[in-house]
Amino acid sequence: MLKVQSLGLVSYREAHGRQLELVDRLQNDPEMVDTCLVLEHPPVFTLGRNGAASHIGVSDEFLADRGIEVLRVERGGEVTYHGPGQLVCYPVVNLKRRGLRVIDFVGLLESIMHSVVGEFGIAARVDSRNRGIWVGSRKIGSIGIAVKRGVAFHGLALNVNLDLTPFSWVNPCGLNEVAMTSMARELKGAIDIDLVRQVLREGLEKAFQEVPASTAGFSGESKAKNNSAAARQAKPKWLKKRLPAGPDYERIRRLVGTTNLHTVCSAARCPNQFECYGKGTATFMIMGDRCTRNCRFCAVEHGPLEGLDHHEPERIAAAVAEMKLDYAVLTSVTRDDLVDGGAAHFVTTVEAIRARCPDTLVELLIPDLQGDERALESICRSRPAVLNHNIETVAELYPVVRPQAIYERSLELLRRVRSFDASLVTKSGIMVGLGESRKALVETLQDLREAGCEILTIGQYLQPTAEHLPVSRFVPPEEFEDLKEIARTLGFGAIAAGPHVRSSYRAGHLYRSLHKQYIKV
Repeated sequence: MLKVQSLGLVSYREAHGRQLELVDRLQNDPEMVDTCLVLEHPPVFTLGRNGAASHIGVSDEFLADRGIEVLRVERGGEVTYHGPGQLVCYPVVNLKRRGLRVIDFVGLLESIMHSVVGEFGIAARVDSRNRGIWVGSRKIGSIGIAVKRGVAFHGLALNVNLDLTPFSWVNPCGLNEVAMTSMARELKGAIDIDLVRQVLREGLEKAFQEVPASTAGFSGESKAKNNSAAARQAKPKWLKKRLPAGPDYERIRRLVGTTNLHTVCSAARCPNQFECYGKGTATFMIMGDRCTRNCRFCAVEHGPLEGLDHHEPERIAAAVAEMKLDYAVLTSVTRDDLVDGGAAHFVTTVEAIRARCPDTLVELLIPDLQGDERALESICRSRPAVLNHNIETVAELYPVVRPQAIYERSLELLRRVRSFDASLVTKSGIMVGLGESRKALVETLQDLREAGCEILTIGQYLQPTAEHLPVSRFVPPEEFEDLKEIARTLGFGAIAAGPHVRSSYRAGHLYRSLHKQYIKV
């Protein structure tokens, strides 16, 4: 059911090439079995999809003197270290054939590592918010995968006798102040890595025997049309919404079209577009209409990017003036290609609006900036009325819903805003109906409050196209009322919760109602 190959010490480049060969063969040969490579690497740092050279705190010369390469790879996450004494396992697995979702596959790898260290008397734990396995607050095993046309590769890394020093040169796995540990450190003595390799091999074979290959099931990375029944289930009555165009609808639509501006209203196919345009409002999306990420819930396109339009801030300021807005919302695509994630462009746009419309309040809905503190601080110094960053979903669904994002990093962004300027109002939003559990949803709301979030939006996830994640369920209005009450009890100052609620829905109303306990929307 799973062919396990032990390769010894293999360079990262060679192992990566072998994985890609296996991926190609699995995609084209229905008779080929899944294969797992178990090996060690010479010292190397790898940068995942969210990684940047700035995440390594030592110079290129420092690394070159020690013969340590830095390589960019297609797995999720940021930066991590591999070296001798760490067992690396690369299961190249056809998820669709086994009926495994990505989140199930990640959980399976965690359970295998958990079982292996348990065989040696180490009591580890898993944490749905931060993937991998942990001994107390110390990380002993990491997970990082990629999926290509339904076939998973990359995998897990278990620290056995690994020299942990290089982890101190980076921010491992995108998590601040996380201590790394090893089996040898926890057991306070050397451990036979060949014995651990054998236990790992047995654990892999047993685990995958219990997940037999089949033609049924749905892969978390396959197209939504493979689950067409879920993707095309009829919408309930409470989601059917009249389209109140209003006297200003056509004026706003024409204004947006003729000024070469982008709005998140149309780019993200917001169900409130007619209502907001009809009331003379819009949420402007800056820095283009294509995103560097590919979140599986979002209708914003991704692909080739253009340089920043330095005339855009003035055009937006002119539109805000013509629309006579007293409250403007700015958001953006995610631009991981920019050194500061686009922070300076946000600031310039805020300044342009203030120059023309000094009495207009500005709310910013920003991406995670890849955790760049300086970029975030510059945005905070522009003093928006509200700084919004959406958590989007619960931690356990991040590998499927937001594979290029990190749950803890989004929470940390909200915490940092408060540390930069405690008077700034922070806001976040979450979607329901993606398969989250009630317990995980409440825990997420608690996490947001602990991070200092004051305004909350909760809305129903709607599948934008057949290529996106299907709706797990349509949440009835009474459950949104219940979630409002939970959020109010937790201490959120302003709450909008309902099937049609989105991040910037009635944003000015929420801000002005901040000190009320309950907002009727």
